[in-house]
Amino acid sequence: MAKAKTTKEEKAEKVASKDNDDKKAKLAKLLEKAKKLEGAVEEAKEIKSEDIKKKVKPEEEKENTLVPMEDYLKASIHLGTRVITPDMRKYVYRRRADGLAVFNTALLDDKIRAGAEYLSQFEPKDIIVVCKREAGWKAVKMFSELTGIRAFMKKYPAGILTNAKLDNFIETELVFVCDTWLDKNVLADAIRIKLPVLAICDTNNFTKGITTLIPGNNKSAKSLGIIFFLLTKLYVEKKKLDVVVPPISEWIDDWDQLVPPK
Repeated sequence: MAKAKTTKEEKAEKVASKDNDDKKAKLAKLLEKAKKLEGAVEEAKEIKSEDIKKKVKPEEEKENTLVPMEDYLKASIHLGTRVITPDMRKYVYRRRADGLAVFNTALLDDKIRAGAEYLSQFEPKDIIVVCKREAGWKAVKMFSELTGIRAFMKKYPAGILTNAKLDNFIETELVFVCDTWLDKNVLADAIRIKLPVLAICDTNNFTKGITTLIPGNNKSAKSLGIIFFLLTKLYVEKKKLDVVVPPISEWIDDWDQLVPPK
């Protein structure tokens, strides 16, 4: 015969049952909140994704570039080095599988425009361009001949900006360098006498002492060719110089045979 439950046991069972009901109710509320939060998160993701699409335009969709985006890719202006300095990180879009940094090509177009705008604030006689890297000699020579801007290639004569006693001493208002590392001697002179500096900077360059920079590949004849072609074209237009700028095919060897990377 089953033993009758005492009043105390009955009370304990009622309390346990009530606690169980309370736990179930709390769990149901938590599950309901979780579903609401999940929905809110998904909605926020969708909104954020749409905002990003509106704010960040893919490179290939950028309109009114100086040359077709395909030409920038053909010239490899977007390919940096495996080294990315803190100064240049903001211009890098991503890394390739082989470790090479890739510039944001649409941004390069904007910076070339800005560089040309800055360059046009100075007269040809008040600018010097220096390019020690052989890959840039052809483009720099054409740039110099068409604009009248004095160019120093192969070797920069030490002291020509800082030592007034030298026979070849010159006075200038802007120094334009193709690589802040290779052209570091003229950069140091410009900094010493507080001259503004325009520079083409690759991903491995530091930008200390640079007034205005044009980010891009400064190791390749193709890349330097398209940069100087565009700078020449824009400078000639802005200064209304009476010269005809040759097509890009005369700045870069075998241009018509080049194809953009896949």
